[in-house]
Amino acid sequence: MSMARILITGGAGFIGSHTADALIRQGHSVRAFDALIPQVHGKSGARPAYLHPHVELLQGDIRDEAALKQALEGMEVIFHFAALTGVGQSMYDIRDYVDTNVAGTALLIEALLKRKQPIKRLVLASSRAVYGEGSFECATHGRIYPSGREQPALARGEFALRCPVCRQELRPVPTEEGRPLNPVSIYAWTKKQQEEIVRFASLTYGIPATILRYFNVYGSRQSLTNPYTGIVSIFYQRIRAGLEIPLYELGLPIRDFVHVSDVVRANLLALSYRLPSGATYNVGSGARHGIGDLARALGETARLAVKLTETREYRVGDILACYADLSRSRAELGYWPQMSLEHGLREFACWADAEAPRSSAEPPAEDDRTGLSRFGLMGSAKTS
Repeated sequence: MSMARILITGGAGFIGSHTADALIRQGHSVRAFDALIPQVHGKSGARPAYLHPHVELLQGDIRDEAALKQALEGMEVIFHFAALTGVGQSMYDIRDYVDTNVAGTALLIEALLKRKQPIKRLVLASSRAVYGEGSFECATHGRIYPSGREQPALARGEFALRCPVCRQELRPVPTEEGRPLNPVSIYAWTKKQQEEIVRFASLTYGIPATILRYFNVYGSRQSLTNPYTGIVSIFYQRIRAGLEIPLYELGLPIRDFVHVSDVVRANLLALSYRLPSGATYNVGSGARHGIGDLARALGETARLAVKLTETREYRVGDILACYADLSRSRAELGYWPQMSLEHGLREFACWADAEAPRSSAEPPAEDDRTGLSRFGLMGSAKTS
């Protein structure tokens, strides 16, 4: 796409700011619209130091119609990143998540329609959370798309997924875009609703749109103070502090960790005119890593000892395993990951070490476990 005026909602955040850097390098004009919420950006409400000086920053809430209208003025391309994130917190701050993620997206689409000025592309940042559990296979009955695990089963320590027909333990396989969506958390449900609103707008009103489903994104600028941020940030903080890392569900969960630089590449590729409107693409590494493997890799990166403890604790709304099938992304979007986990963790660690003094001045308001436990969303399975 030739030089364009681009709006990034949530543009002062982790992924948004890295995307802004890349767009400016390509010659685009970038405006960021961001609420600068204290949980992510600290209590000062100041412009983040890492935000590119050529980015025009407008502070405002995606749910504020007047502020959103101002942010959209003159814009030709929209990256819609503004959303509340974090599975755990979504399970009890339900109204805020639905209001921000779903109603905010609806307001954005409505504002685009009412201004009666066509845009070149709308890119929605969605999430692998919309799948719920990833795709699995039974040795006898083939491909299975499990629904969420029930709390009584978790309480019995039944963390693995089994075939609904023969009860054999299932094997995780790459998760493809066309499979059924079975969200198992409020956050996941809101991302699914965002997708449906954007896809409806594409089909009904002709808004050219691309939907990207990010897997577990990590890298520099990821919040070090938000207790509901990514697992890489949380684990690294504990390793540096010499604290034990509890591995929930005996360390069985599997995730797909993708570096923010690869996500930014996918974002830029999503601007292509040749993409079919409303199409959805996975953005991940395509590799599967156990959470214990991640913790050990972080320890090697930091050259620090890692204290791991496998526990039988579980969190309602968590999944067992999900990693990306990138076949469609390679064929249509032209995306494939370039950053290895080793080099990606080194990039994150170097940045986190430099940020440590600043982040320590902004302690998280509430520990992840505290919030979940208060609402009965954490448990510990009984031993047999």
